[in-house]
Amino acid sequence: MSVWLPGAPCTPRACVRTTVSLTAVPRAVLRLTAVAVLVLVGVVLAPVGGRFPSGVVRCWSRTVVRAAGIRVRVTGARAPTGTGLLLVANHVSWLDIPLLAGVRPARMLAKAEIRRWPVAGGLVARGGVLFIDRDRLRALPATVATIADALRAGQAVAVFPEGSTWCGRAQGHFRRAVFQAALDARVPVQPVRIRYRDRAGAASTVTAFVGDDPLLASLWRVVSARGLVAEVEVLPALAPGSHPDRRALAAAAGAQVRGEARERERRALAPCGRPDGPPGPAGHRPGGRRGVVREAGEGAGDGTGAPTAAGRIPGKRGAVGAT
Repeated sequence: MSVWLPGAPCTPRACVRTTVSLTAVPRAVLRLTAVAVLVLVGVVLAPVGGRFPSGVVRCWSRTVVRAAGIRVRVTGARAPTGTGLLLVANHVSWLDIPLLAGVRPARMLAKAEIRRWPVAGGLVARGGVLFIDRDRLRALPATVATIADALRAGQAVAVFPEGSTWCGRAQGHFRRAVFQAALDARVPVQPVRIRYRDRAGAASTVTAFVGDDPLLASLWRVVSARGLVAEVEVLPALAPGSHPDRRALAAAAGAQVRGEARERERRALAPCGRPDGPPGPAGHRPGGRRGVVREAGEGAGDGTGAPTAAGRIPGKRGAVGAT
């Protein structure tokens, strides 16, 4: 377990609202089966010793999302092409990954443990995923250098800089280490905002994959819901050289993803981490002590651009995250 990467205060019990229209059980079973079949097909057809072409990744990802019963609405600017690109987005669910890949195929940054997962580990590795060992702080500079090399080679790399999944009623701060790779490679940063809504157009937390939520339970909750819509908003890209350092770049990207409208919508919902009552302070752990969340390396450094220490709040760290 990482001693420096914070988690989120979100939990399924406090944050996930299941009061939505449900589809018939046979249809939900059909959706779940379709998703499983698509994953197995991906494993069988995965090229040995190589990676899937970007067009195949885009088509497969869109089909997985559609099979789960999710309608997708893409808005905003067109992501830059023909150059390396760092895509950064807020992290709510495992659905975020195929959603992003369906809009702009990119190499994902994932925790190293996923490589050892049965079936899925081999599939994501052949999909060009870059792995980060989040328990080895000394490995962070090498990971940032690997990302920078991929960006210099003209590849797109997608990360979730919050480092953890949040329910959507609150968001974490963007961790700044991966933004150093964009600075080193002198490539644009493309912020992307992901939101989920129910059939009435209201913000939904049904898709949230947080806390100790089992993956199968999250899958069933998603395929059982009726009329879910995923909104992917491609925000204006941050040009190379537009910000002096990774701290400023991470803050600018995070501010774009949160957005004023997003903040107003968040405040209209019940506070994250507790079903009712006044909002808790930042870093508050429901039913426990107030946690201390510090940006890794804040107030100290080793000259390598890597963080050196931080506090942590227990919580689910997303399947794909970044420092």
